[in-house]
Amino acid sequence: TAAETRAMCYQAFNAARMSLDLTLQTAKQDKPLAIVFDIDETLLDNSPYQAACVHTGISYPTYWKEWVQSGLCEPIPGAVEFVQYADSRGVDVFYVSNRKIHNMEATIENLNKYNFPQVKEDQILLRETTSNKTPRREKIEETHEIIMLVGDNLGDFNEEASKKSIDDRFAVADKYQNQYGRTYIVLPNPMYGDWEGAMYDFNYKLSPEEKDELRNEAMKVFKYE
Repeated sequence: TAAETRAMCYQAFNAARMSLDLTLQTAKQDKPLAIVFDIDETLLDNSPYQAACVHTGISYPTYWKEWVQSGLCEPIPGAVEFVQYADSRGVDVFYVSNRKIHNMEATIENLNKYNFPQVKEDQILLRETTSNKTPRREKIEETHEIIMLVGDNLGDFNEEASKKSIDDRFAVADKYQNQYGRTYIVLPNPMYGDWEGAMYDFNYKLSPEEKDELRNEAMKVFKYE
């Protein structure tokens, strides 16, 4: 319900547009230019599914397939407009998501519903064998120069923070501080992500009580007398 979250999304895509314009002024274009987008919480909003988890006590992956197949995901604020703008500037668009491959048809229908451009099966790279997106990005780089990556998780940019501790993830974020708002565009996602997994040492099989304990331990708490 935070209007500020919407504002942050608009801010991210405004930065992306300015960065794209600057890049296109100097790009040599030895190969076609491409922007790689994550989908969930980057272009499509899954907060109703997360709300269902809160209301019913379920957790991913329970009913996730049903949610995706429903096609009810609405666009993230500013997403459609920016992807359409990139398309209008002659940039190729690739959608690289960890949705499983059996969700391809539903994903295409959902993206087409809101007029995202270049929604073609060969430009949508869903998860088949691994959640690591590097091989899929490398496949795109065989034919294109990737000039921008847009996502809500550090793994949407590179794998340096994969399965790392909270402090190590902070270090990776700091390492690329000059990239954010330029070649790396980050969307806010307070609902889920590797930031949560880092608190559990990526052991998602822990009980709700064990997870709650670890979440509390991870907090920096003001202690008053």
